[in-house]
Amino acid sequence: MLMKTTTQSLTEQLSARFGERIRNRLLAPGARLPSVRQCAQQHGVSPSTVVAAYDQLLAQGLVEARKNRGFFVREMATGQVERVPEDDETGAQEVERAMGNWSTAHWFAARGAGRGAARGAPPVNATALIRGMFHKISDKPQPGMGVFPPAWLESTFMPAAVRKVTSTRALNDFSLQYGEPLGDTGLRRVLSKKLATLNVHAAPENIITTVGATHALDIVSRTLLRPGDPVMVEEPGWAVEFARLAALGMHILPVPRRADGPDLEVMAKYCEVHQPKLYVSVSVFHNPTGYCLSPGSAHRILQLANQYNFHVVEDDTYSHIAPEHATRLTALDGLQRTIYVSGFAKILAPNWRIGFMAAPPALVEQLLDTKLLATLTTPALLEKALALCIEQGQLRRHAERIRTRLDAARARSVKLALGAGCTFAAEPVGLFGWVETGVDTDALSQRMLDEGYLLAPGALFHAERKPSTLMRINFATTQEAEFWKTFERVRAEQGR
Repeated sequence: MLMKTTTQSLTEQLSARFGERIRNRLLAPGARLPSVRQCAQQHGVSPSTVVAAYDQLLAQGLVEARKNRGFFVREMATGQVERVPEDDETGAQEVERAMGNWSTAHWFAARGAGRGAARGAPPVNATALIRGMFHKISDKPQPGMGVFPPAWLESTFMPAAVRKVTSTRALNDFSLQYGEPLGDTGLRRVLSKKLATLNVHAAPENIITTVGATHALDIVSRTLLRPGDPVMVEEPGWAVEFARLAALGMHILPVPRRADGPDLEVMAKYCEVHQPKLYVSVSVFHNPTGYCLSPGSAHRILQLANQYNFHVVEDDTYSHIAPEHATRLTALDGLQRTIYVSGFAKILAPNWRIGFMAAPPALVEQLLDTKLLATLTTPALLEKALALCIEQGQLRRHAERIRTRLDAARARSVKLALGAGCTFAAEPVGLFGWVETGVDTDALSQRMLDEGYLLAPGALFHAERKPSTLMRINFATTQEAEFWKTFERVRAEQGR
């Protein structure tokens, strides 16, 4: 609650609160601020105070007023989204009516026109949640976070492994010179064995270590794509992937993700119209839905890849908490058109930033060239420590403990979510739940910030921002009743 002081008026406090959130991208460009009446009720101030605060934000260039619509966070100059002329909007609606499930977004992408995602501008909501991860909201567990709580990841084996590889002799052996271009040999050898348990057969020389899985995805894009190339990406999907590809100037083709895999009809139409160069997929424990790819869908995807000559990047970030027998495109394809990407940030230590890719032999040298141009080599010290953790079985046992703990947390979180009047749009599995709230989660997330909670609203997981009643929750951080009680109260206030 705002309180008037001798040093700062209520108007200044309210303006400062919104200004900080906008600068930290907790309110993403394009987001709508609460109406004057709503804001006044939420903060216990008069409507005139809200009007004055919004005027200050306007003067600072942080928001813009749209006639008869309200106040919106202003687009930054470097990431402005091109507006679609009204005649295009009308045409899109006509095409949508004619094509049924072929949505407006698909029509814009198919024309090679439309909004920012299709034109190469990063989606306006791209880094909102990422910035929130680095901006401490409060000491409360954060439902929108994408990682396990630090307490879950604490271990004794990791510090021990680092100490072992940082003896004076070891440091002199590998720290005073550049590391191996492909990555530490020992780590690539144990990764090869680990992948074999997933039926992904990759020799050590076909594995390249990276600075996290996101770096691996970036290397693939920069190697195989050129600005303007069409790329198929699952929707809903990871906002950072949309933003990263758009920032590189790619033509993003959003493919609806279903329970058994991508919408194959939409995918086939994209192939016919655009001849895409790449398809990026999270086959197992898809983010945010938790869906897992079915064998039938996997076979059809690979048939399309062969027929239309595109590569498939399989992001298996959640492999450590997923069943080994889950369907993986790379296992079926045998590293012909597929590139396998994974990392250890989720299960081990987010700040170690160790990822890797397994690639077809014909692409290894090209991918390695791109890695060398960006980072030369990757830090061997942590790679050697990780290899030790895997070899000695410590990582496997650690992952088993995490899975057991997650199963219990998920059961509690699901019960609380259902008790709060929510439903699940997808079966609750893995780390994330895709939750139907019944209200606009963009507006809900703004109000929950006042309560000290960072949400992941559904709009974050679409190539172009649009209202959504869905939100992604982290089961590990939503197993306490306090969050759900606050959620129920704020949602009820929003519905008034």
